Amino acid sequence: MPGLATIPKRRDFLLATAKGRRSAVSGLVLQIVDRGDDAPPRLGITASRKIGNAVSRNRAKRRLRALAQNMLGKDGQQGHDYVLIARHNTNMLSWPELEGALALALDRVKASAANHQGNT
Repeated sequence: MPGLATIPKRRDFLLATAKGRRSAVSGLVLQIVDRGDDAPPRLGITASRKIGNAVSRNRAKRRLRALAQNMLGKDGQQGHDYVLIARHNTNMLSWPELEGALALALDRVKASAANHQGNT
């Protein structure tokens, strides 16, 4: 996918969970971590068995991958890892609702980062 490389290692997913900023909204959970380099942004997508069977999990991952390509492909920040986690209703939301959810999550994470930098 142009603009977004994939996160290859499990440890990078765990780093996003441990040290990244997080926002949970309807349909998805977004985690962002700054790697501290100037490499292109990377994307990781997960869907646990809570989502459903393999067909449901794959559909949720395809939807999140397309969403990330549309929204983060052009706006993703250099040196950041983005992890999208599917939720139980990822497949039930309409496309505009899913786009709105990711936009809201991005805004929340950016506000959180700005607030954190202002306090230090």
